[in-house]
Amino acid sequence: MDANTGSSRYDEVYAAWKADPSAFWRRAARAIDWTVAPKTVFDPKRGVYGRWFPDGELNTCWNALDRHVGAGRGAQPAIIWDSPITGRSAVLSYAQLLDRVARVAGALSARGVGKGDRVIVYMPMVPEAAIAMLACARLGAVHSVVFGGFAAAELAARIADAKPKAVLSASCGIEPGRIVKYKPLLDAAISLSPHKPDFCLILQRPEQPCDLTPDRDTDFLQAEAEAPHQPCEPVAATDPLYILYTSGTTGAPKGIVRDNGGHAVALMNSMSMLYGLKAGDVMWTASDVGWVVGHSYIVYGPLLAGCTSVLYEGKPVGTPDAGAFWRVASQHGVKVLFTAPTALRAIKKEDPEGSFVARHDLSKLEALFLAGERCDPPTAEWVSALLKKPVIDHWWQTETGWTITGNFRGLGLFPARFGSGGKPAPGYDLRVLDEGGQEVPRGQIGTLAVKLPLPPSCLPTLWHADDRFRSAYLETFPGHYNTSDAGMVDADGYVWVMSRTDDIINVAGHRLSTGAMEEVLAAHPDVAECAVVGVKDSLKGQAPIGLVVLKASVHRAESDIAKELVAMVRDRIGPVAAFKDARVVARLPKTRSGKILRGTIRRIADGETYAVPPTIDDPLILDEIGDVLKAAEK
Repeated sequence: MDANTGSSRYDEVYAAWKADPSAFWRRAARAIDWTVAPKTVFDPKRGVYGRWFPDGELNTCWNALDRHVGAGRGAQPAIIWDSPITGRSAVLSYAQLLDRVARVAGALSARGVGKGDRVIVYMPMVPEAAIAMLACARLGAVHSVVFGGFAAAELAARIADAKPKAVLSASCGIEPGRIVKYKPLLDAAISLSPHKPDFCLILQRPEQPCDLTPDRDTDFLQAEAEAPHQPCEPVAATDPLYILYTSGTTGAPKGIVRDNGGHAVALMNSMSMLYGLKAGDVMWTASDVGWVVGHSYIVYGPLLAGCTSVLYEGKPVGTPDAGAFWRVASQHGVKVLFTAPTALRAIKKEDPEGSFVARHDLSKLEALFLAGERCDPPTAEWVSALLKKPVIDHWWQTETGWTITGNFRGLGLFPARFGSGGKPAPGYDLRVLDEGGQEVPRGQIGTLAVKLPLPPSCLPTLWHADDRFRSAYLETFPGHYNTSDAGMVDADGYVWVMSRTDDIINVAGHRLSTGAMEEVLAAHPDVAECAVVGVKDSLKGQAPIGLVVLKASVHRAESDIAKELVAMVRDRIGPVAAFKDARVVARLPKTRSGKILRGTIRRIADGETYAVPPTIDDPLILDEIGDVLKAAEK
């Protein structure tokens, strides 16, 4: 059955999983090479809530590289590096990638890195970032990738927590119009951290080489060239593959742990079931290796499945124009493209008519997947009409490593509903709970929670912090994982993720979703993107305020647009929303991964003190937002 047409087997497969989860995952585990095949699928007595494949043994790098070369796929491209920012590109076949990974693993091993040791990877979007990750996996070492260019204090906090034996970095990252020197940031971070790595391997980029610190730093490529090939080290399925830090609300970063066995099984299964891809297909995940999406679907997922993965060092617009995504997809024969809605909104803002699409042959592109934040229906409708391909919004988290809900190409697609994240993936028993932990009727908003156990690949715990894991995720709703996302399940089983639970605002006793209001604002023909936050109101407790960025081609009076937006919310949600304030801004503050910093906007609007989030793309935007909010008060 074609992945994009025909009837869907979703209901049948989901019911089969629910009837016998062990049988479902035992079958999925057969797609992985094990040095010791697991006899037990799930042991509820181990770990915080149980562990997957606890008696199995494997090596993730073997499954991503060696087995494909052994099966005769060595000449197939594994990674296509496309860097409009430097004007360079490269193709690494599976055999070439294996050669480089085995040598870098040899260089690490020769310097004392072994099973269980941690290695920080602080790299831009270059092939060496993926090579570093896979080299760690080959040794059974635990990598922790920190987004390239992250502030020194944040990098220091991660070094202090993970206690790495080594840091693998580069001399610089390259952004449009500027070079970001990594080495001074790395040096400052190591100086700040109470823990010091034994050594660093530094990739010297020709755009900005750096001085190496004697007795600590070695040239990455030189160390690789001099090293012997390192064989794979089998590890327990429950041993950690990586730690990925997210910013915690208490200030200390949270180290999300990913194990080897469950991760390999779930990602391998997702490549066919969710994305409808097989060995030899080309997948492009337009993200960064510093984020979970990059871990799962730039590096591990595609390579486990024997696919070709595009690693893109560029932007949706400005490298050089709003046609960049379509050029990459056409040039490399991309079958599935996966990006964030914010990237599409940036393209739509610069090219609202979609004129660049017609300039490229996208006949090989079969589907566009979106995640990272909920995609507003107008953006989904815009790109769907433009591409005439399925547009699939799917919802997942750093903590899960793969999708919680979606639409499943490998099972045949069911009809899409724009604004919905699809239906729960086999593996997730999703519930909608009220504040007391009781299930709410279909169509009502509550907290989205997953009945334990979480499926394979989901975090078994936080790094050296079981109690923090319990309090952050499991204690609010006993027997459930709390996603901290608010949403509902409609009468037909579609899941609608409205907002983070802290984006539910209380207006005169009415609980309202800011996501629903954003959906209305985004439908205005002049609006490129928007954010709604709840600000303090002496009468109603909270009142919504909308900030909108206009499309590049709009030259109307801002006051007229604001009046139209207020009228639209009143018309579509009702007077209960008390939406009376829409303001035009030049841009919205976002993380580097494209998530709008709504909490920070709210604190600025309320006049509260706030810390500049370490993940912010450009701190100057916060001053611009502050100026707009103050101007409106006068």
